[in-house]
Amino acid sequence: VKMADKVLGRVSTMAGAMAVGAFTVNSCLYNVDGGQRAVMFDTLRGGILPDVRGEGTHFMVPVIQRPIVLDVRTRPREIPSVTGTKDLQMVNIKLRVLWRPIIEKLPRLYRELGTDFDERVLPSIGNEVLKSVVAQYNAEELLSKRAEVSQRIKEEMMKRGENFHLTLDDVAITHLTFGREFMKAIEAKQVASQEAERQQWVVRRAEQERQAVVTRAEGEAEAASIITNAMDKTGNAIIEVRRIDAAKEIAQKLAGSRNIVYLPGGGTGSSGGGSREGSPGLLLNIDGK
Repeated sequence: VKMADKVLGRVSTMAGAMAVGAFTVNSCLYNVDGGQRAVMFDTLRGGILPDVRGEGTHFMVPVIQRPIVLDVRTRPREIPSVTGTKDLQMVNIKLRVLWRPIIEKLPRLYRELGTDFDERVLPSIGNEVLKSVVAQYNAEELLSKRAEVSQRIKEEMMKRGENFHLTLDDVAITHLTFGREFMKAIEAKQVASQEAERQQWVVRRAEQERQAVVTRAEGEAEAASIITNAMDKTGNAIIEVRRIDAAKEIAQKLAGSRNIVYLPGGGTGSSGGGSREGSPGLLLNIDGK
């Protein structure tokens, strides 16, 4: 019985020692996951240490040291702003920023701004840069020179971000709208432009019609001149030729019709001691219905 009690006592002592050891080891280790970095706060060495811990498992002194794990992956941020243009038009603009902290500057970044540094820095510098750049362009230039405006905003944002230990991978304008008055003015301008183009088309069509009339008149005048010259040379022969051609054409049309009846005219004779010429024959178009 005494031996059993001794064995049980030793086992419990060893279990307690192992539990204390496991707790101590667990308290002395911490993990840094992928896409993260850690800075160390040391109460005996003056606060935040200057070195940055990478991914993996690291050792620390419990109670004296405390790790602060920070995310260093690229993240998006949308910055809205309402600002005025050079010609005093109000514009609603949204900026999308892809940003990440500078790893080497994490101790200083945490010391100066804390863990919510993006909330403190990006909205303020974004609005300031947007207002300063947009104010240098007219409303129409913001539409026609959008790539140039976006590039200037990106350059200014990168310069300002470096002052706060942030790297901006991309800056782009995602939304751009104007006030109702400006939109109505643009619509009115488009309507006026379309109306002016329509009037130009009407003028061009009238000019073409005038040229067609002139050309037709010149052709008729030339034809009349040719006929007059021909009559001067041949007399009435050309008229007789035209009359014969017309008679042929009429005869061809009448020959193909079944409803044509020819009534001969009266012959030449005398009545009551007088004489009269015979009347011409008649062509009647009889409807067969």
